[in-house]
Amino acid sequence: LVQVAESGGGLVQAGGSLTLSCTASGYKFDDYTMGWFRQAPGQERTGLACIGWSGRSTYYRDPAKGRFTISRENAKNTLYLRMDSLKPEDTAIYFCAAGSYLSGDLYDYCTGSVKFTYWGPGTHVTVSS
Repeated sequence: LVQVAESGGGLVQAGGSLTLSCTASGYKFDDYTMGWFRQAPGQERTGLACIGWSGRSTYYRDPAKGRFTISRENAKNTLYLRMDSLKPEDTAIYFCAAGSYLSGDLYDYCTGSVKFTYWGPGTHVTVSS
């Protein structure tokens, strides 16, 4: 049984930092590209950052560039998203996702051209002004 679950969401003041975690089980973690997405109220879910199976390759979309850092610890089957300089517009539900590295590159996965296979239920992040 594949399980993917995010944690670490919560309420933070603008300008603050937060680190999200995503733990996975039921598949070979280091065979999978991982990504972080978010969905703000009334908006579509969009990709933020993706990371290759080894952790050496990363791709960031504009909302995440310069403020967010994606990383992974394969020995712990865990993905992270460090978020700094948070803004009220970062308020959203944050999702992690996993997809086979054979199915596409980081750009394809992060832009939605290739769909991730496994998704977590999401964790809420609220940034107050």
